[in-house]
Amino acid sequence: MYKIIGADGKQYGPVPLEQIVGWIQEGRASGGTLAQLEGSTEWKPLSAFPEFAQYFTGPSPLPPVSATQAPPSGAGARADWEQLAQQYIQRNRWQGAGHYIGRAWNLLIKNFWPIIGVYLLFCVVSFAAGLTGIGFILVGPLTGGFWTYMLHKIRGQKAEVNDLFSGFSASFLPLMLVSMLGGAMTLVGFLLCLVPGIYLAVAWAFALPLAADKRLEFWPALELSRRVVHKCWFSVFWLVILGGLLLQLLGIVACCIGIFVTMPLFMLAMAYAYQDLFGD
Repeated sequence: MYKIIGADGKQYGPVPLEQIVGWIQEGRASGGTLAQLEGSTEWKPLSAFPEFAQYFTGPSPLPPVSATQAPPSGAGARADWEQLAQQYIQRNRWQGAGHYIGRAWNLLIKNFWPIIGVYLLFCVVSFAAGLTGIGFILVGPLTGGFWTYMLHKIRGQKAEVNDLFSGFSASFLPLMLVSMLGGAMTLVGFLLCLVPGIYLAVAWAFALPLAADKRLEFWPALELSRRVVHKCWFSVFWLVILGGLLLQLLGIVACCIGIFVTMPLFMLAMAYAYQDLFGD
């Protein structure tokens, strides 16, 4: 039996080995999750336990970037994020588009109405924001909040409707800039030549969740996403094509109503992919 410290800082357990293995496979526990064997006083990462080591590959887990920790700034900032990107790249935990969509489907079925309800609210608020004339300013923080909700869901943390609006109180400016400037630069890439636009759209796919989840400034978020995705670009591209286009096409064919299921499904799949690429 074991006790663990969850991502929310709370202690859970005692739970059996099989339960922790299940949490690892669901992405709710990582190699850096602290655990204590019943009867022991020592807390250590799950990756340090021989019985769990087989579930973690690559180098030791990265130290987490605190939600309240400011990203580096100044002359050393670029080097810091380049080093962090290399660590994420070397870890290489990508598991395939089908794997992420399958996990997303299992989670969606278990939490169908809460997830669909929050997505519908996201759509309504986005539409209302567009009517104000300043929707282009609000869409980034709002989407960042939706990412936060999805990440809380896949991590087994408490996910609330208020998460949808968390981007307006935390990282508002970075989320706005990632959405506006990242979108503008991607559009320029499409206008100049189709290939650069496609490359940037995929490479920057995780910039918004990086800004929302790790409180990064807009350029480190864009760069960190690009550098890590670059090494598995075609794999991420396949997930975007399979989930972002084919699933949405199926949703539209299903009298357009199906898109209210396929879009949250795609977002959950992307959240699982984000967790493997950038999770602590």
